[in-house]
Amino acid sequence: MLVIGVAGGSGSGKTTVVKEIVKSLPRNSVSVLYLDSYYKDNAHLSPEEKLKINFDHPSSFEFNLLIDHIDKLKNNQSIEMPTYSYITCGRTGETTKITPKKVVIIEGILTFSNPRLRDRMDIKVFVDADSDDRLMRIIKRDIVERGRNVEQVLRHYETFVKPMHLTFIEPTKRYADIIVPQGGENQQAIEILASSIRLSLNF
Repeated sequence: MLVIGVAGGSGSGKTTVVKEIVKSLPRNSVSVLYLDSYYKDNAHLSPEEKLKINFDHPSSFEFNLLIDHIDKLKNNQSIEMPTYSYITCGRTGETTKITPKKVVIIEGILTFSNPRLRDRMDIKVFVDADSDDRLMRIIKRDIVERGRNVEQVLRHYETFVKPMHLTFIEPTKRYADIIVPQGGENQQAIEILASSIRLSLNF
């Protein structure tokens, strides 16, 4: 089993890169774990308290559960990946069954921030993008998917996203084996990465 970590700032194009990698590999050969699914359950908090949640801090994630799930997949055991709702800031109770595959991809902003999780990765990919491009994507995404208005998105970006990116996310770039500039728009870098994966697994 080849474990690939894909990290990068919010709105950098990580999801697009992962989708392109999956498309380039044989059907049913890849399982994807999303770090966002492993946010701690904060459904019990008041609406005011939920607005103060720092989604971009390492302490927001249940890394121990994710690491346990990776270990189980490596031992040929299926796992149940949680489903997280940004609307309720909690887990929905529904899960997605993930089965062991030749390739397991872990995707999320702080995928490289936990040393124990990094140790389980064979390839580490950092998806890079300009801050203004990331902000535009964040605005579009948060309005559509997270029920925020423009003012809330910008306030959240200034309070949490930008400072946490500089403090916790950008520094993890040094752990990357491969850096993909221009995010999901860099088709050449994605193809080189996919070719490397196919070659290492004799696909």
